[in-house]
Amino acid sequence: MNREPDLLAWIAERRILAGDGAMGTALQSASLPPGGCPEAWNLERPEVIEAVMRGYVEAGAEILETNSFGGSPEKLAAYGLSARCAEINRAAAEIGSRAAGGRALVVGSIGSTGVLLDPLGPLGHEAAFEGFRRQAEALAEGGVSAFCVETMIDLNEAILAVGAAARTGLPVMGSMTFESTPRGFFTVMGADVARSARELEAAGACVVGTNCGTGPAGMIEIVRSLRSETRLPILVQPNAGIPLLLGDRVHYPETPEGFASHVGAFVQAGASVVGGCCGTTADHIRALGDEVRRIRGN
Repeated sequence: MNREPDLLAWIAERRILAGDGAMGTALQSASLPPGGCPEAWNLERPEVIEAVMRGYVEAGAEILETNSFGGSPEKLAAYGLSARCAEINRAAAEIGSRAAGGRALVVGSIGSTGVLLDPLGPLGHEAAFEGFRRQAEALAEGGVSAFCVETMIDLNEAILAVGAAARTGLPVMGSMTFESTPRGFFTVMGADVARSARELEAAGACVVGTNCGTGPAGMIEIVRSLRSETRLPILVQPNAGIPLLLGDRVHYPETPEGFASHVGAFVQAGASVVGGCCGTTADHIRALGDEVRRIRGN
C-alpha cells in the first residue's frame, strides 16, 4: 500500500506544518443531528466527510485528520456500532486518502473512549488498550501514515492509546487538553505538562502537544511550557476562540485573520505543527496556511 511521506521527515524538511480544522462543528453545520454519531457518516454519508476534508486540503492543510475521533469500540457502543469499529475506521482512512490526493499526510484521529478507567470507572486498562489497538489497526489498514491521539484529559488513557497506535509501527502524536491554574498547566484529571510530555514519549509518541480547551492566545504559554520539557516536535491545535452561546447555537468568535496572527508566536514558542480544533473552518486554515508558508519563505 502506498503511503504519504513520513511525518517526521516532513517536519524536518518543512520546519512547520499546517494542520487542518474542526470536523465535528463542520458536520453539525452539514446537518449532523444533535447527539448523532459523526463516525457513522463514514459509511452513511462519505461524500460529506470527503468534502469537508478536501476543503481543508484546498485551503492548504498539510496534515489531514480522519473522521475517527470517536471511533473506539467503547465510544461507538453508545450508538450500537461497536461491532463495526474496524469497518468505520477503515472507511475513515480511505476517505481521507481520497480527499488528500497525495497533497497532505493522512493522520488517524483517536480520541477518548468517554468511559472512565478503573479504579475511577468501569473500563479496565487491558480492555481500553485492546479497543485502541482495534481502532489503530483498522486505520492503518485503511492507509493512514500516522496517528494523533488527541483531546485527552486522562494521561493514563492517553498512554494506552499512544501505546496501542505505536504497535502499528507508524508515527504517533500525543496531544492533551490543559487548563491554566495558579500552579501551572494541568489536565482536569491532574496531569501537568512535564509529566504528560515525559510519559507520552515513553509510551511511544514522537510528537507531543496540546489541543482544544481554549483559543490560540491561551495556548502560547502551554507550547512554551512543553518546549521546556521535551525535545520532541510539538503540535498545537487551538479552538477558534472561547465558545459563546448565542440563542441555541454555539459560536466561536475568533476570525480567520485573528487565528492566523498567532502562528508566528507558536513557532517562536517551539511548535512544529499548527492546526485548528473546535470552530475552525477552511477559512481559518487558509489564513493559517498562508502564514505558515510566509514563515517558511515559500
